[in-house]
Amino acid sequence: QVQLAESGGGLVQAGNSLRLSCAASGRNFNNYNMGWFRQAPGKEREFVATINNSGGSTVYADSVKGRFTISRDNTKSMLYLQMNSLKPEDTAVFYCAAGGWGTESFRYRYWGQGTQVTVSS
Repeated sequence: QVQLAESGGGLVQAGNSLRLSCAASGRNFNNYNMGWFRQAPGKEREFVATINNSGGSTVYADSVKGRFTISRDNTKSMLYLQMNSLKPEDTAVFYCAAGGWGTESFRYRYWGQGTQVTVSS
């Protein structure tokens, strides 16, 4: 089992950057594929990016490709999401997830509580 805690959200102007972090506690972080999802008000949770357990394979949503980068540090049990060129439509609660793979949220077993990202125009 793994517990997840996101941090790094906040209010930024469009065009700026943020780096989200997700701290994992529990056993065998490096056995888990990890993902980032987001949920805007009134919308369903949507896939952002995923990374395999070694960090050697990543997949991105088309909406963030070229702007966001997912990475992990297995020595620190940390997952990251570097977000550049932020847009108002990126405003959402961002969640990290573990124990799954792919773009569908139901495939992930463990979830953090989320961190709010607000991008002003």
